[in-house]
Amino acid sequence: MSVLKYPFWLLYRIWFYILVALPIIVLFPMLLVSISREKWYPLFFKLARFWAKFILIGMGFAYKITKEETPDIKKSYMFVGNHTSMTDIMLMLVAVKNPFVFVGKKELAKIPLFGFFYKRTCILVDRSSAKSRQAVFLRAQRRLRQGLSICIFPEGGVPEETVILDDFKDGAFRLAINHKIPVVPITFYDNKKRFSYTFFSGGPGKMRAKIHKFFKTEDLTIEDTKSLNEKARTVILEELSQSLKTEKLP
Repeated sequence: MSVLKYPFWLLYRIWFYILVALPIIVLFPMLLVSISREKWYPLFFKLARFWAKFILIGMGFAYKITKEETPDIKKSYMFVGNHTSMTDIMLMLVAVKNPFVFVGKKELAKIPLFGFFYKRTCILVDRSSAKSRQAVFLRAQRRLRQGLSICIFPEGGVPEETVILDDFKDGAFRLAINHKIPVVPITFYDNKKRFSYTFFSGGPGKMRAKIHKFFKTEDLTIEDTKSLNEKARTVILEELSQSLKTEKLP
């Protein structure tokens, strides 16, 4: 491995955080207005999508979104995807046009500038606290009643580098069944390769996402939670496994 790659990776990481901060600073007044009332969240979501595209393009990521089924902009969904990178947030925002609210770990609220808006627009969860997990359901229910969608990375965190896809937690699927909204599995193929949590790694290149066919929940009961969980996970796991096999072919 060339020693020159290490300075590149260092500068590449610094550049990422510059790209994260720059639009927030420039759009700060508009962002403040957009989060001042919950009914203005769709405006915030549009600004967030611009922020996400700005970062991905600035990092040299040539993103491509394919769809087996297209979400109806007027309906609510439960979006679930594999979690491998900080760029998962950006690619999810680019892939989905329906205004949605992230359910994410509370630790991200500590990130300067980004954390200020994150904790005011996302549903934060402390996975070690049963009380916190219950509060997530209550806040998510309110957002769904407002006509928004929910996005959860059901692995509950970023798995080890050697793990293709970790087990899914049941919360997203239980919530989807309770509110009779479709579950939309989304596969991120390249995020780990492009910008993983391993500091000295990554680089510009293709970044693909695929929106799979939806799993309907109208006829499901809470007893079907585990089955729905496994179906969604299987779709993403098979897609990732096939992609890895294709990349290894000569």
